[in-house]
Amino acid sequence: MTSFVLRRIGYSVFFAVVLAFFAIPMLWLASAPFDSRPGIGFRWPDWTFDNIAATFEHPYALTSLWNSLVLCVLAMAITTVLAACAAYALSRVRIPGRDVLLYVLLLLSSVVTGTAAMVPIFVMMYQLGLINSQYGTALVIAGGMLPAAIFILKDFVDAVPRSYEESARVFGASPGQILLHVVLPIARPGIATIVVWSFVQAWGNFLLPFLLLRDITSQPAAVLMRTLQDEGGSANLTVIPVFSLLYSIPVVVLYLFVSKRYGFRFHGGIKS
Repeated sequence: MTSFVLRRIGYSVFFAVVLAFFAIPMLWLASAPFDSRPGIGFRWPDWTFDNIAATFEHPYALTSLWNSLVLCVLAMAITTVLAACAAYALSRVRIPGRDVLLYVLLLLSSVVTGTAAMVPIFVMMYQLGLINSQYGTALVIAGGMLPAAIFILKDFVDAVPRSYEESARVFGASPGQILLHVVLPIARPGIATIVVWSFVQAWGNFLLPFLLLRDITSQPAAVLMRTLQDEGGSANLTVIPVFSLLYSIPVVVLYLFVSKRYGFRFHGGIKS
């Protein structure tokens, strides 16, 4: 009986420590923007809205958030559309060495946007005249995410019964109509997963925008955050907490919207 009680106490203490490890940064993020004297540690805030006003007065804070939205929506759209088409083709067309090709693409996805590829990517973008281009940067980010997105989405497409497609084909549906109206609605959880995953990956990407977007007016929030300093060169704790809170909102909103509207359930939109 004593050993059982000690184990329960040990489990409770362990989970309490783990919970505190994750909860304290979230509590700081929620309280520091409204603290007149924000610091690194967590404490009960001295409530004020001056930090919000100072953040809105920053010349590039809101612009960088808008740049992040544009960049991430473009990268997310490119990744989702191309991954859906490629996953459907790889799932339905018998290509020799298809599985090997998928694993090679997945392996290369960790190299395309890695530090080893930064120099050739920068030289290529420079020669194409796409430096300081959000569209070019979004295309590079999407190219790095695409192999993994195809690999993930193919499993969802493989689960779509071929009998549904055959029935639609009997009624005269074209391959594009079959993909849009039969396959993708059933693979909806996979599409929702790719949408959220690609947006989050692009939203937190620092290295590629830092290298390819040299103009501060076109840089996203992930790059601008490193420049938020006061006159002494220290971290500007008046602006950073509010900016961090604003920076986290789009990801949370997207997750809640997709989860409520489409869901991350592993079943499709058509039932047999």
